[in-house]
This record gives sequence, structure tokens and C-alpha cells, in this order.
Amino acid sequence: MATIHILGLGAGTKAQLPLGVYETLKQAQPLFVRTKDHPVMAELEREGLTYRSFDEVYERHPHFQVVYEEIVNCLLEEAKRQGTIYYAVPGHPLVAEQTVHMLLNQGSEKGVTVHIGGGQSFLDPLFARLQIDPNDGCVLLDGTCLTLSQLNPRLHHIITQVYDRFVASEVKLTLMELYPDDYSITVATAVGVIGQEQLLEIPLYELDRVLDINNMTAVYVPPATDEQVLNRLYDQARDIFRTLRGPDGCPWDKKQTHESLKKYVLEEAQEVCEAIDAGDVDQLKEELGDLLLQVFLHAQIAEEEGLFNMEDVLQSLNEKMIRRHPHVFGDLRLQDAEDVKQQWEKIKAEEYRQKQNRQKR
Repeated sequence: MATIHILGLGAGTKAQLPLGVYETLKQAQPLFVRTKDHPVMAELEREGLTYRSFDEVYERHPHFQVVYEEIVNCLLEEAKRQGTIYYAVPGHPLVAEQTVHMLLNQGSEKGVTVHIGGGQSFLDPLFARLQIDPNDGCVLLDGTCLTLSQLNPRLHHIITQVYDRFVASEVKLTLMELYPDDYSITVATAVGVIGQEQLLEIPLYELDRVLDINNMTAVYVPPATDEQVLNRLYDQARDIFRTLRGPDGCPWDKKQTHESLKKYVLEEAQEVCEAIDAGDVDQLKEELGDLLLQVFLHAQIAEEEGLFNMEDVLQSLNEKMIRRHPHVFGDLRLQDAEDVKQQWEKIKAEEYRQKQNRQKR
């Protein structure tokens, strides 16, 4: 059966390679490497190591996904043609190596066995330099596809693939949706590589101004304790309302019921409309918060009564929006807003019919 042995080139120099990986690399033939742009490769070349790199594939394609697909297809074909091949990647094969995960997913389908060898991840020296314990909670993210929903400011964040100033700019803009512009971050480059390692602590807004960014650059974002950050979080609001209704909470909030809050829901909705009519953006932001307050408070009361909680409310909302937008989340094609309205009413009527049927049972 065709086999691919995947080896990790470690985080830095030859001295940091595990002995077993080093000895395997020395006799590995044919050997393919994702990139020769790694400190250990020059040392191994001087010892006579021969290999084929995929650096030219990066030059042919503007998008990484296409690059990875070509690399994986080539490796699978070579394995089937030659029986056994070796593939070396920076760091540890299972850390921030998309081609490895693609090989693991596709190997069995193509009749190719994939074996994972060792290798020191860049995370080991990075944790040591930053003096952080990942057991406290650490998120490893890809800078080329970073999204706001991936961020949890109570945890350590290490963002990889920040290989140029364009990616750095995209990462900065995403982080600034949650963190203050001057939030302190660390740009870490070639950590663990003697003579090349750089740790630069800067405010967030300067991230895309750093000149020495390359394929060995990662960004570290420390956990936030500032309420300016935490007060932007959903779970912070959940904790606040649980506290308000708790034993040591607010006497007024603790005595409220769904019935007693009805008038406030109407009042807050009316004030939202008034802010819209006035064209007052700041007032609208505040009034929407007051309306959301009512939602959180009702959900908290329901949770205490064992009926439902805020997560159930969100689940119901999300499911409804997906269900009522088959032209966005499904295959249905609609022409204009009038078609959308008619489809909405049709789905709504069907939901009502199903609800009535359930109540009759």
C-alpha cells in the first residue's frame, strides 16, 4: 500500500530536531518539503540532504487553498507511483499545517496510508518566551481566515500565518472589532531560532506597520481583564443578569416577573422608534441596549423557572432566520424583495399550521 511519512522540521535549528526525526530525514528518499524557507534546511543541505520543495507552487498561485490542493494532489500521486515517500513540514506536522490535515482526510480515500512523525512545534519555545501556561486557556488561530466569532478575550490567543503586512492589516482590523486600538500585543518572529528570534510588544494599531514580518511570524494577544473589552461580550451580559437576580442582587430586579415587565418592553420598543425618527444614532444605540435588557431579563426569569434560557432564545431565533431564508441558506432562488416577502409569509403560515397540529395532539 502507498505510504506517506510526514516529518516535522522543528521550530529552529538542527540541534532542536528530535534524534529520530533527524536520522529519518538523513535517509528519507524521495523527500518532499513544503518549503525550503526554514532555518534547518540550510544545515541539512550542507550535510548532503536532497529533496524537492514546493516553493514554486506558491509562486504560481495567489491563493493558499489552491497551493495546498496542488501540493496534496502531487504527494498523493507520488505516493501511489513510488510506493513510499517522505514529506517534511516546519514545526510539528499537526500544528498549523493544513496540507497535513488534508492528507489525513484524503489519504484513505485514495488508498494512501499517512504516518505522522515528530517535530518540535513553534508553540513550545513561544510559550517559554511569553511565559504563559496554555492550560489557562489558549486559542490557536489562522491569521489568513480570522473572524470575530473565533475570539474569546478571556483566553490567550496565538495567531499564525501572519506572513506579510496585508495579512497583518486584516488581523488588526478583526481584533479591533473587540479590543481597544492601543491594546498591547506581541509580534513574535522566528521564536526559538538563534540569531533570528524577535519579540516586539506593540499597541494593536501598529500591527501592520511592523517591517520584519515573514512566514515565521505569529501574533500573541494576551487575555483581557479590562471591562472596556469584557463589556462587549455576550457572556458578560449573561453573568450580569444572573448576578442581578441572584441572592446578593438588586431588590427591584429580583422581584420582577414576565407580567410586571410587559409595560417596559412596550416602552423600550417605543423609545427605539423615537430614536430612529429623530435620526439620533447614539440614542438609538442606547435604546436598543435597553430593549435587549428586557430580553435578557425575561430569559433569566424563565431560566430560574426551569422553562428556557437565553441560549434557547438564540437557538430559536437562529433556526427561524435560517428556515425563513432558504434563498440565502438553501438552494431556493428568488428575484426580488417582493418574492422574499411572499416566501416569508408562506413559511410563516406553514410554521403556524404545524404548531396548531402539535397543540391538538
